[in-house]
This record gives sequence, structure tokens and C-alpha cells, in this order.
Amino acid sequence: MLKFLDFKFTNIHDFISNWYLTLGVSENGTHLLTFISLIVILIAIYTLVHFVVTYILKILLNRLNKFSITKFDDLLVKNKVFINLGRLIPLIVTMNLIPLFFENYTIVNSFFNKIIDMFLVLVWVFLIRGIFRTIKDHLQSKPSFQDKPLDSYLQVANIFLYFVAGVILFTQLTGKSTLAFLGTLGAASAVLMLIFKDTILGFVASIQVSINDMVRIGDWIEMPKYNADGDVLEINLNTVKIQNWDKTITTVPTYYLITDSFKNWRGMQSSGGRRIKRSINIKISTIRHMTDGELDELSKIHLLKDFIDERRKEIKAYNERENIAHRELKINGRNLTNIGLFRQYVSAFLKHHERTNKNMTIMVRQLEPTEKGLPIELYLFTGTVAWAEYEEIASNIFDHLLATVKYFDLEVFELPASADIRSVLIEKTKAATSLPEKEE
Repeated sequence: MLKFLDFKFTNIHDFISNWYLTLGVSENGTHLLTFISLIVILIAIYTLVHFVVTYILKILLNRLNKFSITKFDDLLVKNKVFINLGRLIPLIVTMNLIPLFFENYTIVNSFFNKIIDMFLVLVWVFLIRGIFRTIKDHLQSKPSFQDKPLDSYLQVANIFLYFVAGVILFTQLTGKSTLAFLGTLGAASAVLMLIFKDTILGFVASIQVSINDMVRIGDWIEMPKYNADGDVLEINLNTVKIQNWDKTITTVPTYYLITDSFKNWRGMQSSGGRRIKRSINIKISTIRHMTDGELDELSKIHLLKDFIDERRKEIKAYNERENIAHRELKINGRNLTNIGLFRQYVSAFLKHHERTNKNMTIMVRQLEPTEKGLPIELYLFTGTVAWAEYEEIASNIFDHLLATVKYFDLEVFELPASADIRSVLIEKTKAATSLPEKEE
């Protein structure tokens, strides 16, 4: 019995040939049928092993899903790790059976071995790549890695994996040694550096971006040179994908983040407040001192009442102490101006506004006068960083202030409209025609 088994598995070619001969098949027909039978049996064994391995893996996966408390096994399934593992085992079994099946066919044996070796290399590549992807997906599910450029590192690992696989495939097909092949690559290193220039620069840039924490996925960055203004969607080895606010996609080489300047709005987003820095241009000719009656009227504004009362006491005490005469002339002594009261009102209004950030700077200041009037700049931060809410808050603030200017007997500078210019010209014409004629 042991001899029969040994004969069956170590001389399977002879066993099948003898069987066909006993059936009365000719010698030439026996050689052909034996070769075909060996191939069919080998394929059948491969299919059977693949089915058994797949069935076992399914059972193991079902049990693993019941007891697993993590999603790592789900990621392995998603990235086809178990599928490639199911392909690997039948190939290994087939590779070991080929010498037994085709020991009488030297060329066929060598050819099939090379084919199986190539398939094994490819399956190993797919298997390892799936494991890399699984690790990347698992790390991205962690809060500390969600904004890191893991895709860049995955691409570098894949490139190295493909390079190793390419070397192995080349040596298998050509029969050359690995050292000889690598020596040839060393001689062509200058060409390779030129071909992979962008990849090398992108890899270095990805490392610097990650180490220096310059850009994260989800950051709002602005690169006017490349018409990029939006959120970072991906940071890959060679490119950074940015979704602009108009929903278009801009792709920028990764190394441009190192070589060129850009604006990252992450600090604003993480601070909890977005800056408003706008001005109201006041017509300089409307700036003047306030009378006591006007101050009494403005004291009815609750945000100014305490300030006006306190300032009037300080002014009265100062003027009496300095013995200021001719108080009817407002230039003498100290007096309140409408522009100063307006600035005070704006400052108090912003500090009492429910949508401004009280923990950040709130300032109202005068800028240098220009041909467009005296700029009163508002410098503050909103209590939100959402774009739509920010614009709504800013609009509401300036709507209120522009409508408030007239209570201080001030005017906002604006270029005259054509109708205004025409009315001024008409008035000047009427004034000129109404002058008395000179006597001759």
C-alpha cells in the first residue's frame, strides 16, 4: 500500500500514461492525453484548495466578527486582505505540485514554475498593499491621525513595494542576478532621479509638512498664485487637492507648500472667532463740537448716558480749575465732539453685542484721513467662524451703525451721484444769473 501511494504521487505521469495504454490508446495519443490530464488535475487541485481555503476563511471571519470589538477586521475585508490570502495558499500548493506533475517535461516544468512565481509575486504585492491600506485606514480613524498626510506615506511604501516586486520579476524572467540588476540601476541613477524628481520632492515636502504641522486635511488654505482658496481634501505624495468655495477642485504640487507662500486659516478656525476689520468713512466737514442741548439729547442713548455724564463732570471741573473764559467758544477748554461720541457709541455697541467675541480684541480707532474722509475702523472678532454667520453678523453691525451716524449729526462720505452734480450746477447757474449787473 505504501509503495502504491509512493508510486501514485511521485510517478503520476507514468501512472496516467500506463492507464491510457491499458485502454488501448496509441503512444502519441497517450503523451497528449497524459499532458492534458496533468493540467486538468492540477487546475482541479488548485480550484479545490482555493474553495477549501476560502470556506475556512469565511468561517474564521464570521467567528471573528462575533467576538471582535474593533473594526480592524472589517478593514481587512474591505481592502481584500483575506481574498488575496485565499489566492496565495493555492498558488503555493500548486507550485509544490508542478515538479511532481511535469517532471518528465523539463521545458513545461520551467515555464509553469516561472508563471506561478510571477503570480506569487503579484499576489504578495496585493496582499502587502492591502495590509498597508488597512493600517492607513485604521490610523485615520484615530483623532490624532485624521489630519496627517498618511496617503503620502502609503504611496511611498507602495512605490518601494512595486520596486522590489519589479526587481524580483525581472530576475525571474531574465535569469539575471539581483545584484547585477541593481548595479545596472546604479549606472542609470541620474535618469531615475530625473524621472522621479516630482516624487522625491513630494515625499520630502510631505515629511516637512507633517513634521512642521503646516497643513492638515480639512484646513482652509489660500494660494492666490494658483487660484486656490478652500479646504484641503487630500495630501498625496505628488499633489494637494483643494476644494475651492465655488466647489471647483484645484490640484497643487505638494512641494509648492514648501517653496511658495500660502495662508492657512486654521488659527482663525481654532480660535473660535473670525476677524472683522472694516471702516466707515466720515465726511470731515461734518465733524464739530457738541452743544449742551445736543449732549442732553444724546444722553437718552442708554449706551452713552453714563459716559456723557462722567465726561461732562470732568470737563466742567477742568474748565473751572483752569478758569477758562469765553466758554461760548467751544474751542476754549475741553468739549465733546460728535465724532468722539460716535466712536464711544460704536465701542460700547460692539462690547454689548451678543454675537461678538468678548475674549478677543474689540477696538474702534481713527485712521489717517484720506480724500474719502476720516476712516473709523472697527477691529473685532465674531463669536463664530462659520462663513455665512460671520457675514450676517458683520452686515447687521454695519447696517445699524450706518443708520446711527445721522444721530450724531455726521455724514458718511460717498461720491456724488450724477443727479447731485446736476442739481449743484443748476444752483450755481441760478446764483450767477441773479447777480446785479455792473454799471458801465
